[in-house]
Amino acid sequence: MTDNPIEKAPSSSARIRTLGLVALGLIAGVGGTILLRPAAKGDHDHGPASAPAPKMQMYQCPMHPQIIQDHPGDCPICGMKLVPIKDSGASPAKPADKGRIVFYRNPMNPSITSQVPMKDEMGMDYIPVYEGELKGEGPSVEDHAAVTIDPERQQLIGLTTAKVAEGMVGGEIRTTAILAVDETRVRKVNLKVDGFVDHLYVDFVGKPVAKGQPLFSFYSPEFVSAQEEYLVAVKTRTSLAAGSLAQSGDDLVSSAKRRLALWDVPEEAFARLEKTGVAQRDIILRSPVSGVVTAKNVVQGSRLTPADIPFEITDLSHVWALADVYETELARVKVGQSGTLTLSSMPGKTFTGRVVFVDPILDPKTRTAKLRLDLPNPKGDLKPGAYGEAVIKGPAHKGILVPMDAVLDAGTQKVAFVALGEGRFQPREVATGIRVGDQIEILSGLKSGEEVITRANFLVDSESRLQAALAGLTQKGPPATPVAAPPSGHQH
Repeated sequence: MTDNPIEKAPSSSARIRTLGLVALGLIAGVGGTILLRPAAKGDHDHGPASAPAPKMQMYQCPMHPQIIQDHPGDCPICGMKLVPIKDSGASPAKPADKGRIVFYRNPMNPSITSQVPMKDEMGMDYIPVYEGELKGEGPSVEDHAAVTIDPERQQLIGLTTAKVAEGMVGGEIRTTAILAVDETRVRKVNLKVDGFVDHLYVDFVGKPVAKGQPLFSFYSPEFVSAQEEYLVAVKTRTSLAAGSLAQSGDDLVSSAKRRLALWDVPEEAFARLEKTGVAQRDIILRSPVSGVVTAKNVVQGSRLTPADIPFEITDLSHVWALADVYETELARVKVGQSGTLTLSSMPGKTFTGRVVFVDPILDPKTRTAKLRLDLPNPKGDLKPGAYGEAVIKGPAHKGILVPMDAVLDAGTQKVAFVALGEGRFQPREVATGIRVGDQIEILSGLKSGEEVITRANFLVDSESRLQAALAGLTQKGPPATPVAAPPSGHQH
């Protein structure tokens, strides 16, 4: 049997297939990491008879989605384990709504861009930046751009949203308060003459006293002498009553009586002097108001002068609640508004009063002003020095409210990110108004029913600023400094 040379010689198509398999093996052995990119137009265009390419399992970093390779491993940026990508066999197509590719950026350093596809020093493909990603959607915000975040990344960064809702705004102001005595109800007992304390009727601080109640008895030589002068004037008036000098007798009595009256001698003391005809040794000082003794500077036997203050008595039938009101809330507080106070020591009980004073000067350290809330205290339940929570009632109006965390203060502007659906988020410049608990009023920029980001918005803000910066680079053109060529071993 003769061998057929035609059957032994391999065909040209078989040799081409063998060389192709060898080339693929070399590429896999040298490259080590394969990054997926959208297929260029015309690639693998073999007509309808071409067989579909087999699916290949790809792996991606959960924190850096741009890190993709064809085998398990660790992320070169954060060191996390790469996770399998579902349905990763097909090459991802360029999103139709993003437009054309404008340029490519370095995955490790977004400030480095290129007008053509290339790899960085680590062998990672530059990431394409599409026209739609740079333009964003809706009204533009300075230094911000619209961003798109897939659901998996939203879950990884803990992104949450909340609806913009209508509510009542400006109805009340809540603040801490401390009880204090009403300064207009404090009285100090003093003397008009020198003397000595004979007996104390009120001998400790905090003792309640009624108006007219004796405080202490006081001996004064000058007081005794003035009483004797008054008795002499009374006798003289009696002896001169029948003659032409009757008027002079009346003048003498009036002069002596006025001297004693200036020493706070009560009217009944004069009637007793005229009736008995004997000067009283001690004078009794009585409480001018009802209240409690808040200061005592005298003991039995003390020598007192007109400069001394033996007692201080405070009327506690009304007290003040001193509350701190922030500068931003002062415009909503007026004298005459009603308010309530609750104390942790008396749960379930509410005390009602009204605003009687708003301090015209702010505290430069706390940026607050003191507010005085006058509260009736007929039973003495309110103790000066106690802490509580004050609520100042005011007129309310309907407004749009969002959680405080939804608004980012970007310096010259305030920004909120609105969810547009399908993972798209648009930055909106907003104007804020009154704070209501853990929510804040939106004056402009948002509508009721829209959804805004409340958590992870700082990460979204960073991505939005990055996209806006890349857009600025695109408008100015590619970088003037040439980008270093990648290692030859990683070029396609």
